Amino acid sequence: MHTITRTPTTEMEVTSIRLERELKEKLKDLSGNQGYQALIRDILWNYVQQKSGEWKPRFSKSDIRASIAATAQQEERCVLTGDIILPQQPMFLGLTRNGDMVPLSVQSLAD
Repeated sequence: MHTITRTPTTEMEVTSIRLERELKEKLKDLSGNQGYQALIRDILWNYVQQKSGEWKPRFSKSDIRASIAATAQQEERCVLTGDIILPQQPMFLGLTRNGDMVPLSVQSLAD
């Protein structure tokens, strides 16, 4: 996941959020040693960056182990270039070193 510059927790504002118990448990499982609150902050920062146009690449070509041709079923954003992939456009699904499948624009893998 994209690394965000860390702010010390003493400088953060306390915010209460209600989560379903099952969601909280799944976040805890996914977060590992990072902690689920840090994972939630990463998720929110990634969302804000994507929606605000401040997107930054999360991966490089060297992170992609394999790719599979696909067709977008909804709007996606290429993890290498930030380009928008529209529904029904050709794209690739890239297998990362961590075993995640990520959206890739067709042009992003061109040499």
